[in-house]
Amino acid sequence: MTIVTSESEQFTDIAANDWPLNAWYVAAWDHEVGRSLRPCNIAGKPVVLYRTTDGEAIALADACWHRLVPLSVGKLDGNEVQCGYHGIKYDRDGKCTFMPAQETINPSAGVHSYPVVERHRFVWVWPGDASVANPDLIPDLFSNGHPDWVGDGDVIPVSANYQLVLDNLMDLTHEEFIHTSSIGNEHLSVAPFDAVHDGNTVTVTRWMRDIPAPPLWQYMLNLKFPGYSGLVDRWQIINFMAPATISLDVGVAIAGTGAPEGDRSQGVNAHVLHTMTPTSAKSCQYHWAINRNFAVESPRVTKELKRGVANVFAEDEAMLNAQQAAIDANPGYDFYNLNIDAGGMWVRRIIASLIAKERS
Repeated sequence: MTIVTSESEQFTDIAANDWPLNAWYVAAWDHEVGRSLRPCNIAGKPVVLYRTTDGEAIALADACWHRLVPLSVGKLDGNEVQCGYHGIKYDRDGKCTFMPAQETINPSAGVHSYPVVERHRFVWVWPGDASVANPDLIPDLFSNGHPDWVGDGDVIPVSANYQLVLDNLMDLTHEEFIHTSSIGNEHLSVAPFDAVHDGNTVTVTRWMRDIPAPPLWQYMLNLKFPGYSGLVDRWQIINFMAPATISLDVGVAIAGTGAPEGDRSQGVNAHVLHTMTPTSAKSCQYHWAINRNFAVESPRVTKELKRGVANVFAEDEAMLNAQQAAIDANPGYDFYNLNIDAGGMWVRRIIASLIAKERS
């Protein structure tokens, strides 16, 4: 695919089935990994997850050394995984500990063990070179689990390339047209924005002043300021962290109370977290969460916001799946970019640079 900008600049996009391997990807929510074998796909690699009896999360290649049968259809025997086909066992490091009908174990027998880190309520797996796996490179999603923030989220299996999801999130003007009943209104596409990049991050900032609050934001604002129905100042700060994580710092405040200058006390603030794990050229696992620092004592609000945001993302999912189908039906089609695509273009350049660096 070729990307064409409005200024006629062209560059060749990376292949649809390409993604950095030397990176951290979310495999699951931490509560989803327990004393059972959980199959997943991390950057195109079949992986099986489980916890040891002491609570450590383990990620092994989901393919037995002997005949490549998925280990996830086997069982746990203490802290070891036993293949369901011939009973071969592997420890937490992937080393073979038992072979049927023989005492001597082939020294080459084993399966790959992937680096795992639990942070921000997620289980992160590094599918690339384990010798360079650095936990400091895990994206900062601090509000997921921070005592001053509460929230919840879910995972969406998207039938579209992960880069299409990143495109969607780096340009939120689509809210005006897709999410008209919840978070969108006509002030999005006319508001100016600023896009900057630094290293492997991109930030897009947009302020909309003296506007009516969209329905979902009106609901949230009234949780803190019951009865207020006047104009608001709204902000969207989109933070991309390579290779596939985006944190949205979003909110509304009573108009003219100083939010653009840094005083958000007369408003409500949410962090909407998104992290994509590519599973194939045309699919990804999309983990998301919405966290807030207001009405933190109310489980009811947590459930209502999760349900409301899930409905919003279902609209995105339908559009992304349709876009992927259209791409498949039009091979070789050139994408054209508008000014609003500036952040997304930098994201694609960063991803392409990371892949090129790995292959050099």
